[in-house]
Amino acid sequence: MMTAAQNTTQHPIRPHNEAPSAIWSSGGAAYDEVSRGILDAIEHAINRLEPSKQMRILDLATGTGWAARRLSALGYDVTAVDFAPEMLAAGRHLADQRRLDIPFVKGDAEALHFDDDKFDALISTFGVMFTQRPEDAAAEMARVVRPGGRLVLAVWTPDSSVFEMFKVIKRYMPEPEGEPPPSPFAWGDTGQLQAWLGDAFELGFERGTSYYREPDPKAAWRTFVEGYGPVRTLAGKLDADRRKQFESDFVAFHEQFRDELGVTVPRDYLIVRGTRH
Repeated sequence: MMTAAQNTTQHPIRPHNEAPSAIWSSGGAAYDEVSRGILDAIEHAINRLEPSKQMRILDLATGTGWAARRLSALGYDVTAVDFAPEMLAAGRHLADQRRLDIPFVKGDAEALHFDDDKFDALISTFGVMFTQRPEDAAAEMARVVRPGGRLVLAVWTPDSSVFEMFKVIKRYMPEPEGEPPPSPFAWGDTGQLQAWLGDAFELGFERGTSYYREPDPKAAWRTFVEGYGPVRTLAGKLDADRRKQFESDFVAFHEQFRDELGVTVPRDYLIVRGTRH
């Protein structure tokens, strides 16, 4: 069997995505710990994908490959794509350790290098929602999924605790140059999803709640500052005093979710399921 590390393809990414690629890639293998916090939502998404052994499945914006590894371990044919090379390297290593045959492809969700109608199903768990040009990503998803094929996305909602956490992060971010991209939380708006995907897919929606658990609030800070590229990169650019205050605010945010055994953060999300017209 060809290993995941051997079965690797590289494709260029669009120029405006080079900086985001480096930011997300900075988390590397440590991002896998961030993904650990969404395992319940990943299982929910796979359940609603209703995969079969005959399907060719694309895991888009795979990160370190949690969803792809889970699908492969269950015996499904899955290809994993992301634009962050260090996370892909971690995904390949983790797949090799489990002897899972997963092609890990460096590629841009806004400009995929796959033929039309290539896949029977596509899944993205809190990944494609962070693209810079969502209309292009939506068009590419529609292009590579065959008629009658399936789409499942897991996305954070604008009323979730994740949105509130991002407000803490945003306080320390510099003002963007030029017009900023749409908020990733727009993917949690069913009306916006209909506008982006409704012409190509018959859509249905289901809400869920993921539970992020840590032993204490400072553990949440360590998980994100080590593995979550945007937080890691931002913290690295702040002076010592601002970084200390950023850490303090991030810890305080998670402190409100302390319970008897540690920290449990309920994080609301939306499952988007589509059938290609």
